[in-house]
Amino acid sequence: MTSPDRTPDSTAGVATPAGAQGSTSNATPAERSDADPKVTSAEGPVRSRGAGLLGSTLVRHAALVIAAYLGIVLLLELVSPFRGSQIGELAYFVPAVAGLTVLTGLNGQISLGHGALMAVGAYTTAVILEEQENLPFALVVLIAVVVTSLVGLLVGAAAARLHGPYLAGATLALAVGLPGLALTFEERLGGEQGLSVRPPSSSVNFQNFIEGTLGWSLSSQKYMAYVGWMLTLIVLFVLSNLVVSRYGRVWRAVRDDEVAASLAGINLGRARVLAFVVSAACAGVAGAMIAVITRLTAPTTFTIVLSISLLVGIVIGGLGSLVGAILGSILLVFLRPEVTDLGLEQGLSAAQAANIAPLVYGVVLILVMLLAPRGLVGSIRFAYLTRKAGRQMKAAQQSR
Repeated sequence: MTSPDRTPDSTAGVATPAGAQGSTSNATPAERSDADPKVTSAEGPVRSRGAGLLGSTLVRHAALVIAAYLGIVLLLELVSPFRGSQIGELAYFVPAVAGLTVLTGLNGQISLGHGALMAVGAYTTAVILEEQENLPFALVVLIAVVVTSLVGLLVGAAAARLHGPYLAGATLALAVGLPGLALTFEERLGGEQGLSVRPPSSSVNFQNFIEGTLGWSLSSQKYMAYVGWMLTLIVLFVLSNLVVSRYGRVWRAVRDDEVAASLAGINLGRARVLAFVVSAACAGVAGAMIAVITRLTAPTTFTIVLSISLLVGIVIGGLGSLVGAILGSILLVFLRPEVTDLGLEQGLSAAQAANIAPLVYGVVLILVMLLAPRGLVGSIRFAYLTRKAGRQMKAAQQSR
């Protein structure tokens, strides 16, 4: 039993005087960790908001984004045009996979309908560019993100009451049904043929700057890769800071134990809807980029295969890891043509070689689930932490 003048402190795991708890005694774990830099979570010490995000984390993430963008620009100049097109293709896979890993990996909601959300962003971009060619592309992307987020808000509000296979089934129906609207509104959305998209062109001043200062030729494909990766890195920057913020801790709490999160004062429905909206916004960016990079928006682009491929990417890379989302996207983009070329070299027809890629994805997924159930990033991190703990135990035993 606890003495009358002492109350249990669930955060520290020891009894503390009741008067010492102050105003944080009824606060949620996320609020206490924001108020007290010494509070620890299951994933390690949590810094205060001012010292963490504004002091070092935000600056570190910004520096990584700038360095990554400069590296990608340099890489685009060193590789062949075909590899450059694949790097540009990554610019619409990474935001979608990163948004999905936040939804599924951090919040625990299984979605099979993100291909449909990408379709919303793509068709919004295609329609706007068809009617307003002179509209700034940044504004077009912003409108596509807002429209997709609103759709995500509606879907997330409905999905907040569903769990497990019921949620997966509902989002699967979304992935199957939503692209079909292009057939219903054929005159406006192009039907089976889809809408051709004219990608935005770079300004003459920007072309002269690149060619005059760096001596690099700036093709339309390369320019769209520049723009796509700029948007992708902005998405990763925002998500990386959300993950380490209070919202990320709330999403993890809901994922790990809904009952405990509810008792801690977390609104489960609001947390789920917010995660769905954030993930939908990322899908909107990806949809806008796939429209201008492929220059076509058609229902055949956004089939259920796309949604399942995104899910495969986060499972292989590692649930809840943005680095894993990047690795999973790289696998999705670069593995398919390599497998197809290998099939052609073995004497298969073009159709047969193209059908090998889904088989290989399935084999890779099974191997990852058996050999690295935490995904690539999760397994590497677990092995590192295990080895580090072993060294610490060995050092402690030797010091005795």
